[in-house]
Amino acid sequence: MSGRMGLALAGAALVIGAVLLPDRAEAQFGLRGGPLGVARFAVGHMLGLSRLRHSRMAVRGSRYRSAALRAQDLRRAERGRLTNPYVLRAALTAQAALSGWHGGRRAQGWWRHPDGSYGWTGPVFWPFAHDDLTTAIMFADTTSLSFYGYGDIYAAIFSPYAVTELAAYTAPQSRRGRRVPTAETLCEASDTGGLPVDRIAAAVTPNELQRAALDELASAWNAARDTIGTACPAQAPANASERLGLMRERLEAMIKAIDAIEPPLSKFVDLLNDDQKARLDALANERRAALAAVQRKDAKAAAACQPDYDPRYDEKAQRQYEQLVQQQWPADIASTLHLDETGRARLEVLQDTTLRTMQTLSACPTEPAATPQARLAAVKARLQTMLQEVGGVADALDDFEADLSDEQKAGFAAIGPKRGA
Repeated sequence: MSGRMGLALAGAALVIGAVLLPDRAEAQFGLRGGPLGVARFAVGHMLGLSRLRHSRMAVRGSRYRSAALRAQDLRRAERGRLTNPYVLRAALTAQAALSGWHGGRRAQGWWRHPDGSYGWTGPVFWPFAHDDLTTAIMFADTTSLSFYGYGDIYAAIFSPYAVTELAAYTAPQSRRGRRVPTAETLCEASDTGGLPVDRIAAAVTPNELQRAALDELASAWNAARDTIGTACPAQAPANASERLGLMRERLEAMIKAIDAIEPPLSKFVDLLNDDQKARLDALANERRAALAAVQRKDAKAAAACQPDYDPRYDEKAQRQYEQLVQQQWPADIASTLHLDETGRARLEVLQDTTLRTMQTLSACPTEPAATPQARLAAVKARLQTMLQEVGGVADALDDFEADLSDEQKAGFAAIGPKRGA
């Protein structure tokens, strides 16, 4: 990010702090989290707000059906080009995430992403992981990927689900229809079509050698889906440490999948001539244009990360900031758990470590790289950064809980579900 952009975001943070922050939230985010982190989080998370209203409408009054998350349903929608895949996917993940939360009686949850989707659906982290890799690498579309960050780490520490609610996602499938989907079903939804081999072949018209390389790449892409699938939880996590562990396993699996894809991707692209490469890149431009037309992004949403953006005159930014305040740390943790001086100091370290992820995992999008290989490298770097941040938070959590009694640990674990009560 350029110096000009950084100064602009820092200035926007000061405006947010002066205009929107209540005193307690300012203490939680503005001082310890850093103003730049707040600006990037609040401004960046505003980008998907124009889609949030539509996805909410799709969720209200509907009941979850496990078949709705099957890959072929989304593939059919994308083939028809009648439905915005982001809105559809947001509705599906919302149904899955909320069906096991408070009996499915809540219209929305505080841990949702700005586009209305959810990074945590029960015990499953990043339900559309494989699909996000496909769209980011092949179509230069990192919209969904950019939303993963602080909010998901926060939801791992303070899970909104009670233990019994999480267990419903990993309970054996019965013969009767079930309202809460299985974790396996959610993980299978990660693939909404895999590598679009037919579209790529139609665009580049490969010769025999190139077609063989494309088939090799497709096989690697399918194997990547299976690699990510191995990180699907078999049982519900019991505490924050286990949830952070699930995040690390999922991210490690995604990185491993990318490493397996890289050689055949480079082999295929290197066999193309300049004209074929240009036609391959045109697929990414077509997707961006189609999504922009369906989403009808307004000027304010597009300007949210611009240097001269001023959130004081944007109602959407104010509403999005309310979501950020929902994810502030409870102020009474230390007193509720009766922490001693050492415990309070370790709690502050955990809080500061978590809040700093706002800066390193900014949601403001960057211009996608020009080639699939460069985009693959960028996606891998993003995932590695997130893995490092999750690891740092996990270490701080371990230090914090090291000397806690069983009663204190139980009290800490109960904070999340109580927030949604």
